[in-house]
Amino acid sequence: MTTFKSEFLNTLSERGYIHQCSDLEGLDAKAAAGPITAYIGFDATGSSLHVGHLISIMMLRVLQQTGHRPITLMGGGTTKIGDPSGKDEARKLLSNDEIGANILGIRKAFDRFLAYGSGPSDAIMANNADWLDELKYIPLLREVGRHFTINRMLTFDSVKLRLDREQPLTFLEFNYMILQAYDFVELHKRTGCVLQMGGSDQWGNIVNGIELGRRMIDASLFGLTTPLLTTASGAKMGKTAAGAVWLNADLLSPYDYWQFWRNTADADVERFLKLFTELPLAEIAKLAALGGQELNEAKKILATEATAMIHGREAAEASAETARRTFEEGALVAGLPTVEVPAAELAAGIGLLSAVVRAGLAASNGEVRRHVQGGGIRINDVVATDDRAVLTEASLTPEGVVKLSVGRKKHVLLKPV
Repeated sequence: MTTFKSEFLNTLSERGYIHQCSDLEGLDAKAAAGPITAYIGFDATGSSLHVGHLISIMMLRVLQQTGHRPITLMGGGTTKIGDPSGKDEARKLLSNDEIGANILGIRKAFDRFLAYGSGPSDAIMANNADWLDELKYIPLLREVGRHFTINRMLTFDSVKLRLDREQPLTFLEFNYMILQAYDFVELHKRTGCVLQMGGSDQWGNIVNGIELGRRMIDASLFGLTTPLLTTASGAKMGKTAAGAVWLNADLLSPYDYWQFWRNTADADVERFLKLFTELPLAEIAKLAALGGQELNEAKKILATEATAMIHGREAAEASAETARRTFEEGALVAGLPTVEVPAAELAAGIGLLSAVVRAGLAASNGEVRRHVQGGGIRINDVVATDDRAVLTEASLTPEGVVKLSVGRKKHVLLKPV
């Protein structure tokens, strides 16, 4: 492992964050010489970020903790276009009001990881709509567009893959890389920002920004990316069969978030402890050395530490206790996720298949049937043997709920209202 002069790059390297860098030696020298400003861009396509964004947020947190200044750049302008990277079709166009509401939702997660303010290492939240909305088309083409050749733009994966799949790429989306590159130039002029970070899928966009800065204002800029994060099974980080693993509690409960980390594959435990917790590396090494059933204790620690970072220590420990009582004692506890159903609907009868899908425990009726055939579905802790079973008022426990379970780790309460 390379040893760096700067604490910033040393920490990133030790914990496995670094994938590519435009000039590692130059960036290290600059970060060692004094505080630098760096940014990561986030488009506001939803009201919450998900676990797939977490590695980028953690990089900004490391940046701040080592004495540098992070910028969370919200794509109030670029969200109106949509990043074509990895997409087979154009994004739905959002209104200004929708984008503004999404930015407010996303800010909730940033506030858990970063300290915003006016100090030298306090985080800044910027919005590229502040400059992109003011651009005039002809000056943009003359001052920025002339630095981009169509030949080179066609070689970028975000464009090439879409064309190779014979999927339409709108002229609107084709402009995305130009505007994202311009963000780097504008942030450098406004804040002295010298580093853009992001996932490895953003490498082309980052390089464009570095080159545009050199051509337009003779700036020396840097780019740094993280590895494309997948689980040991090859699945993209942040997605499950039930959907995205959201960071905001109104979209995913702290308990479900805790369970996501608890279900980490054995092969991913050490890597995720390094990336998504702040436990000392020596302690992580001890946890990773555990074998067999003992490794489950390391997974519980991962789940609690990761949950504490976004939802707070109290919520994390409550989730851990809910899980312990549910799995070890078979208890029906208040901390389990709850889905409300109309009382009249339950009185008329709800089919088991639709109930399990509605509870978010399976993606389709076919998946529920397969679980039933394998003995994996339980109603109030009793194995369901008939996929045509119907839940009624008679299914309610003394606590007035129906407990649905898939396997040993997924539980949801149905509550009539």
